[in-house]
Amino acid sequence: MKRIMITGALGQIGSELTGKLRGIYGADNVLATDIRPSEDTSGPFEILDVTDAKKMHELAKDFGADTMMHMAALLSATAEEKPLLAWNLNMGGLVNALEASRELGMQFFTPSSIGAFGPSTPKTNTPQDTLQRPTTMYGVNKVAGELLCDYYWQKFGVDTRGVRFPGLISYVAQPGGGTTDYAVDIYYKALEQGSYTSYIDQGTYMDMMYMPDALQAIVDLMEADSAKLEHRNAFNVTAMSFEPEQIAASIRKHIPNFQMAYDVDPVRQAIADSWPDSIDAAAAKKEWGFKAEYDLDAMTADMLEKLKAKLQNA
Repeated sequence: MKRIMITGALGQIGSELTGKLRGIYGADNVLATDIRPSEDTSGPFEILDVTDAKKMHELAKDFGADTMMHMAALLSATAEEKPLLAWNLNMGGLVNALEASRELGMQFFTPSSIGAFGPSTPKTNTPQDTLQRPTTMYGVNKVAGELLCDYYWQKFGVDTRGVRFPGLISYVAQPGGGTTDYAVDIYYKALEQGSYTSYIDQGTYMDMMYMPDALQAIVDLMEADSAKLEHRNAFNVTAMSFEPEQIAASIRKHIPNFQMAYDVDPVRQAIADSWPDSIDAAAAKKEWGFKAEYDLDAMTADMLEKLKAKLQNA
């Protein structure tokens, strides 16, 4: 990667990925794009609706991009509220990004998700290669996206790569409509109110990862030797698996009086129940050396420290 274009650069992952890549490859070598304006002046930025194939191609060509990072998408809970919009945006944008990559010879990355699994998928230590029959529009999009990226590699030789992210936790971006966002919001509420009401029920385990590990995984995969990649577009990656009571217990090590209550959202709970409790990342470790640095307690300590400073400076 030398000249990188990012779509959805103001989203949950894109907002932090942009900064990390600019730190590694140089600010002028990373073009951030999004459908809304940005206040970030650290590097080049352009307005882009990813359903506009012509403009996407033109921006990538004019920038001289050799890598496309396609991050624009509607997340799980939002996609269930607006399924047709989700299909048009998530799949239409992906096809446009793949076509631009094919036409301009770019390396390509887009994230998949544990949402690509479904109720019939093995829930514990979910294998890399397994049954995928999701029951959400977001999950359908992700499975179709994995297959489409495989197709562009096999049919056209586009160097497509991707991971299946678990829930991502970050102090930088606000929650963005995902089912796992309770594990972000809980830290805000712990500091601001000393309590949190969870829309995910106790005992509901979900796979999670701290954003610094997620960003490093993207860089490591994109820099990996292509010849060693067998799975390419849908590597399981994971760092931890926990249920709401465990994250509350981790927070109480720093905020002893923190209180947890429950008001379960049936839509997001149903989505969570259809996902794995934990997944197997053996293929990612073997093929490109994936490794996560943060467990739950290490993440909690860092989240509370960074978020406290953020809220004080707001």
